[in-house]
Amino acid sequence: MRIGIDLGGTKIEAIALDAKGQELRRIRVATPRGDYDATVSTIAGLVHDMEQATKRVGSVGVGIPGTIIESTGLVKNANSTWINGRPFQHDLSVALEREVRCANDANCFAVSEATDGAARGARIVFGVIVGTGCGGGVAIDGRVHAGRNGIAGEWGHIPLPWAQGDEVPGPQCYCGRTGCLETWISGTGFEQDFARRTGRDLLGKEIVAAAEAGDAEALDALDRLEDRMARGLAIMIDILDPDVIVMGGGLSNIERLYAGISRRLRDYPFGGGVDTPVVRAVHGDSSGVRGAAWLWQPETR
Repeated sequence: MRIGIDLGGTKIEAIALDAKGQELRRIRVATPRGDYDATVSTIAGLVHDMEQATKRVGSVGVGIPGTIIESTGLVKNANSTWINGRPFQHDLSVALEREVRCANDANCFAVSEATDGAARGARIVFGVIVGTGCGGGVAIDGRVHAGRNGIAGEWGHIPLPWAQGDEVPGPQCYCGRTGCLETWISGTGFEQDFARRTGRDLLGKEIVAAAEAGDAEALDALDRLEDRMARGLAIMIDILDPDVIVMGGGLSNIERLYAGISRRLRDYPFGGGVDTPVVRAVHGDSSGVRGAAWLWQPETR
């Protein structure tokens, strides 16, 4: 049995999968925000619950909203800030008396979709999460590729490529820089771009509904979103050249994005003429927790 944990800002989700990836049990509990020790004990409690309910012992993988620094074992870049600078993976391993594997939640998403999702069978997968923020992760041969510094795939904090006109210098990003891709193509960035252009404060789903009703300003906003996403993905193709790009998060539910991005994406990368498929995640919101479970893979696939 493989147990996956997804540590979110408001909830912690746990799932138990059998050897074939079939779900045995799933639980969600509130995240003890700001309390490191309680976060560790809550996750340990979820694992024990899974094992008692299924009468099995499982491997444990945890998706976190940050990354583990390989040289120190400490967490960085987590928006669940109380785990930053802490040996989270080590402390979970001690609490559960077994090795625990932690990975960035976007990397878990990529692993999930590469293992038994929309990119099943693909060797190199770039997973994109576009929701409130903008994250990315890389899976190679079904396993996390985090890189030397643990930040491989963090495309949300590259500058918007080929910025023009009012895209320069770009909005202020929480990371301290301006014009990061996240400030343009996340759900938040999409809504803010629409408000700046039109003076209308609408939620993302309201902008989409307005576009479907023929609203010209909303249609223009979606055109800009598709073009900016294509520019960002072009850079990832130039560097990584993945076999498949899989999209998740709230904006991935906008059906027209796939055709719009793919059409624009053909010519932005170096030399043009690329045919990289951009597809929607099969497992949706469950991909992160499933990918955490799949951090424990058999030696051969």
